[in-house]
Amino acid sequence: MAKEPVRVLVTGAAGQIGYALVPMIARGVMLGHDQPVILHMLDIPPAAEALNGVKMELVDAAFPLLKGVVATTDVVEACTGVNVAVMVGGFPRKEGMERKDVMSKNVSIYKSQASALEKHAAANCKVVVVANPANTNALILKEFAPSIPEKNITCLTRLDHNRALGQISERLNVQVSDVKNVIIWGNHSSTQYPDVNHATIKTPAGEKPARELVADDAWFNGEFITTVQQRGAAIIKARKLSSALSAASSACDHIRDWVLGTPEGTWVSMGVYSDGSYNVPAGLIYSFPVTCQNGEWKIVQGLSIDEFSRKKLDATAEELSEEKALAYSCLS
Repeated sequence: MAKEPVRVLVTGAAGQIGYALVPMIARGVMLGHDQPVILHMLDIPPAAEALNGVKMELVDAAFPLLKGVVATTDVVEACTGVNVAVMVGGFPRKEGMERKDVMSKNVSIYKSQASALEKHAAANCKVVVVANPANTNALILKEFAPSIPEKNITCLTRLDHNRALGQISERLNVQVSDVKNVIIWGNHSSTQYPDVNHATIKTPAGEKPARELVADDAWFNGEFITTVQQRGAAIIKARKLSSALSAASSACDHIRDWVLGTPEGTWVSMGVYSDGSYNVPAGLIYSFPVTCQNGEWKIVQGLSIDEFSRKKLDATAEELSEEKALAYSCLS
């Protein structure tokens, strides 16, 4: 029997990431190759014509799984009945802008979108925030959508997670699918901590620790961390545009694993609401290692944290606490 279509909202759908993301969703990359979807695309009125162009292309691509497209500049229409929301739209930081100015713009955007999701989304709607500052935008969304369970509001750190996997696979010249269990801790910013202390590589002789195979702690504790932290800036320098294809792909990975589950013995990184695990202050949206099963994520517990890592976890938590205070000051 055919499955009922799932309604997936993409905000900022006429932008670079949205343009890369909607065909992936329509092709089944996000929810599975037997799951029909109805796409809800939202953008701001100045982008209405471009948004309509994206809709025309989706029609022209004749995706068998795509059962309908809603393309709108009306936030209520966009949010009505959605089961999954990918929040790509946000106000980007422009040259000469203070962090507070960017935060203030995003607080007002996320406040209005949260209110629409709160009133009109389907019960148990799953949300991932992509737009920066992603962790804090997700926190604002949670604040103004109190009936959406806090466990259903997440932010994207899977892009950083995938970047870390990619760096190790290139360094060792192995398939990226043979690398697993890196962790991104904290904020989706340059204070995030890509941690390889629990990562393993599949070899003909079984799984081996990544640190053992690379055998270069100076690289792992230095260049590797900064490369992952600053990869977005490096891509902007190379493309003159921010990363869109990789961001779209990792948003699909994030939702797919959340909905369909992570493989046994594998964890992934998700920005989720902290419950105080690993001495991270409760009440922040913070990236942790998680496993997913039956549509629920669970923080991986009991991992050893060395002194080097502890400092990194605390530094990124401190930045998130400052961002949270800044965002809340914009509300008053």
